[in-house]
Amino acid sequence: MRAVIEMRMNSTGRASSTMARITGLCVVALLATPAWSAEGSKAGAAYVHPQHGSLAEIGAKLADPTSNVWALQFNIQAPTFSDGDLNTGNPKMGGNVIFQPILPFPLYGTGENQWKMITRPIIPIIFAQQDPTCSTTGCNEFKHVGGFGDFELPLLVNPPVSMLGHWIFGAGPVFEFPSATNDALGANQYSIGPAVVVGYKTKKWTAALFPNYFFGVGSTSDRTPNQLTTSKLSLLYAFTYNLPDAWQIGLNPTISYNNKASSGNKWDVPVGLFVAKTILLGRVPFKIQAGLEYSVVSPDSFGKRANFRFVLTPVIPGLVNNPIFGGR
Repeated sequence: MRAVIEMRMNSTGRASSTMARITGLCVVALLATPAWSAEGSKAGAAYVHPQHGSLAEIGAKLADPTSNVWALQFNIQAPTFSDGDLNTGNPKMGGNVIFQPILPFPLYGTGENQWKMITRPIIPIIFAQQDPTCSTTGCNEFKHVGGFGDFELPLLVNPPVSMLGHWIFGAGPVFEFPSATNDALGANQYSIGPAVVVGYKTKKWTAALFPNYFFGVGSTSDRTPNQLTTSKLSLLYAFTYNLPDAWQIGLNPTISYNNKASSGNKWDVPVGLFVAKTILLGRVPFKIQAGLEYSVVSPDSFGKRANFRFVLTPVIPGLVNNPIFGGR
């Protein structure tokens, strides 16, 4: 019992230390954001995009997963702090970038009567991840691994605004490909499952849920016998409140669940807050977002406990502007 109490006290101390480090980094970045954006705000005060409107309207549209804005999103999670029962030292640090192009293809119709295919590929690039290994001497051995993770491709059909009004909805399949360059960075298996986005939006705020579930349907030739078939969930929950001068505050963490993990290691449930601003860099609308996330539920053995998140989203011209199947 004493050992258990001591382990919990140590874990609490490490968590407090983690939060202190992350909070300090977050404060520095958020204080710097107005300085970075001051020139862009001045230049963009009278800016109006020919298709998407003002910078504030562009920021609001980017908060809607089904909007018609084409963009490139760079989701930088660094540093991340991971901890658990396998680790007896300080929390382990890592970092990654998730590159996610936002590609809303028009399918049929125009304006508020347009059907769209929402495509948001996820390409994870891991700079440093701690991979715990066990041996005859214990389970406190870690090695740095890096490379590409498994690519994901959701394909959501989005009905027209004339049908939905203020509601947000899209549904379709999601695919996962075994593109990881290291076994520790992916499932080494093809997966497919359903993806749905549902939410509600007003002029002041946008709320959305974006669940994806993956079922393993095949494997690569080098899959080892002890690897388990994929059965996992990712659930993005988001709320964005629009402030004056193209500022926004909100939250958008992603909950993950692995049905094949052992008891106590299935869930990761982060909470967090962000501050964002849409500015003009040259002639390009650019959304800058900084925030902090902390996992209130995380894997007991080893998993992410907290991370600082910095998101850069430049808007790009639409690559496909005419409906693929025509219509008015």
